[in-house]
Amino acid sequence: MSTPRCFLDDALAEGAELPGTAAQAHHLGTVLRRGVGDAVALFNARDGEYAARIAQLRRDRCAFVVGARRRAPAPEPDLRLVVAALKRDALDWVVEKATELGVSAIQPVTTRRSVVDRVNVERLSAIARGATEQCERLSVPVVHAARPLRAVLDAWDGAPLLVGAERRDAVPIRGVAATLRLPCGWLVGPEGGFDPAELDDATRRAFVTPVALGPRILRAETAAVAGLAVLQALAGDWAAI
Repeated sequence: MSTPRCFLDDALAEGAELPGTAAQAHHLGTVLRRGVGDAVALFNARDGEYAARIAQLRRDRCAFVVGARRRAPAPEPDLRLVVAALKRDALDWVVEKATELGVSAIQPVTTRRSVVDRVNVERLSAIARGATEQCERLSVPVVHAARPLRAVLDAWDGAPLLVGAERRDAVPIRGVAATLRLPCGWLVGPEGGFDPAELDDATRRAFVTPVALGPRILRAETAAVAGLAVLQALAGDWAAI
């Protein structure tokens, strides 16, 4: 039986007793059937990961006693996902998988062909925390509120940003990704693709490179995950494995 992992933003130190959240209490007690005295692991990017025990457990509250540190904090990849605001189920799935793939930040954007103009940041952040607990990373990616694509590009810090442009004469993503090092980002459009003028505005910026993901047209959520995997393999922390 694996040890459950719980993200806590409180300072972790051996011997401390720290409260958990109502969601963690429900998951540990109702879903996993754990009880007082059972082992858990507590973590965050600042302090690393610690062994711990459940000290209190009710339906809507819990507390932990922190044990010895098991993993020290370490730098994690600065890989960013900029994705058009998709329908709820698709975006939920993208956030979960992007977290597993190691992204540092997820920025939903609104575009001319978007079918959604706002996202529930609280719900998406909770999905990211849950995925972080499952995949053994230490940091939870930041999920930003949706903003217009142009505003996000205007505020971009100049890190390389690849954009999926399947219908254009774009170079294969592999050749471009192999020349990069993090930080970098991956931009994916809405279900109907970018408006041509919108894509022109993006690609005229020096830090944006249009790339292709192969001979097939992919769904937006598929393209998001496929591009992140390529970037991790060729420019990110997969390259060190």
